[in-house]
Amino acid sequence: MIPRVNEENEAEPRIVPRSEHLISRRDVSPTALKVLYRLHHAGYRAYMVGGSVRDLMLGRKPKDFDVGTDAKPNEIRRLFSNSRIIGRRFRLVHVYFHDGSTVEVSTFRRNPDPEEQRSAPGELLITSDNTYGTPREDAFRRDFTINALFYNVADYSVIDWVGGIDDLERRLVRAIGDPGVRFQEDPVRMLRACEFAGRLGFGIEQATQEAIQQHRQELDKASPARVTEEIAQLLRCGRAGAAMQWMLDLGLLKVILPEAYAMLAAGRRGLGDFGQILPVVDRMVAEGWELPDSALLAVLLLPKVMLRRDDIEAAERKPMSRSAIEVMVQEEIQPFLARFTVSNLKSLQITQALIGFQRLCEPEAKLAERVRLARRAWFNDALLLFEILVEATGEGHDALEEWKAAARRRPPLKAPEDSEARPRPRRRRRRRPPAAPA
Repeated sequence: MIPRVNEENEAEPRIVPRSEHLISRRDVSPTALKVLYRLHHAGYRAYMVGGSVRDLMLGRKPKDFDVGTDAKPNEIRRLFSNSRIIGRRFRLVHVYFHDGSTVEVSTFRRNPDPEEQRSAPGELLITSDNTYGTPREDAFRRDFTINALFYNVADYSVIDWVGGIDDLERRLVRAIGDPGVRFQEDPVRMLRACEFAGRLGFGIEQATQEAIQQHRQELDKASPARVTEEIAQLLRCGRAGAAMQWMLDLGLLKVILPEAYAMLAAGRRGLGDFGQILPVVDRMVAEGWELPDSALLAVLLLPKVMLRRDDIEAAERKPMSRSAIEVMVQEEIQPFLARFTVSNLKSLQITQALIGFQRLCEPEAKLAERVRLARRAWFNDALLLFEILVEATGEGHDALEEWKAAARRRPPLKAPEDSEARPRPRRRRRRRPPAAPA
């Protein structure tokens, strides 16, 4: 049994000097270094924090570089004219650069007082998180030990208050402190545990697993927008299949994504190996495909829609009409859209992608019809669903190539008309001749 580090323990942090860790400034984005050095030279503590330190310690390339500091948001804002304070539950600063990159800067925080929260009496759910603290307090309020490491730009050392370096070596996702309390404070952390375990190929520590199983219903209290964002992030992490397997094993799918069970049921019904859908998505992510949220969420719903269509056509012994398919799709995905309060635009995109996919499955469409459909707004998402299913099941390659050929033949998008692209020239006013003398 590995001892758990608690905040009450006043031990000094483990400090790893530059000569004993893998992190080099060559691997840190120049914009993040600019932010770190400006804060440091202004007299503030400036640490690189979170997932970027974890990934660099593992020899991986981080997607983002976040900064932690003892400067308050308004003080950060004064140091960087190219910045903006954002957030309500968690106020932080975004620093913008000309290359399009953004560096997120947060002030060190501590666990907030329960009296400051808007949750019901007896609940631990955190609704406000703007209580500033020390670097030590900030480390202990984070979710998992591997995400609580700090890189100090003053001496290039790595600071570890919570045993995160040991857990990196053990390849283990472990909640900081009491995992039951951590997951009641923020239920989305349970999804993040599965994502990190899947993405990094790590295990999940036993007490953390048991707490997830015990408190999984707490996800009903989480912000639907945050859950939706986390699911989309999980799907594009590059190891979505492994992350979803953790969610299945720990009982989270039953709570928030019962639709995903259709992937397993489809194979038993002889509709193809839908269980390969997520590995196909993972391969596309690894190859650099840009996968919009609408298409990713539609991928989760596609097996359920296909099973329902199969049931209806088997019962009626005839193919469904297009209008009936549209009604069926809307009915099948409505619980998902309502549960996650998906925006009207994204709901429309998901619905149209799933209906459009059914159009692509129709046999023997003529080339002119294919080119006409390829011009529709939903076509790209529908074609992406079609390609994912073809790759997952190994069926329909010829039809896929025909649809891709139609996409290549569609006319390019029209550029804005000159009258819209630039202002009209001003009309010269005709001068009136001078009036004749009276």
